[in-house]
Amino acid sequence: MMLVANALVAVVAALHLYFLVLEMFLWTKPLGLRTFRQSLEKATDSAVLAANQGLYNGFLAAGLIWGLVHGVPAFAFQIKIFFLLCVIVAGIYGAATVSRRILYVQALPAVLALILLWLA
Repeated sequence: MMLVANALVAVVAALHLYFLVLEMFLWTKPLGLRTFRQSLEKATDSAVLAANQGLYNGFLAAGLIWGLVHGVPAFAFQIKIFFLLCVIVAGIYGAATVSRRILYVQALPAVLALILLWLA
């Protein structure tokens, strides 16, 4: 069960690395424009804010990866729990303020990983 839980934590980390790339490097490119459903003008105006947001997503990914590679299982568990909770809070806030889609793309995988960690 722990293997499956850790695999899902890795998926959540990979998603946040992908968000980092989208927000920091592809925000004004065709993929970024399509993903976030915005015009080039709006994306250009908000590119600095998006890059900042991408950096924070990178920190979330780094924390989850830290939890996956830490050598002390009890501490690794605590790290993963903390960063999954951060992802969930960020996903709920994003869903409430930006788009409900964020709840499903960001928060739901983290909730599932959190549940699996607790069950393992």
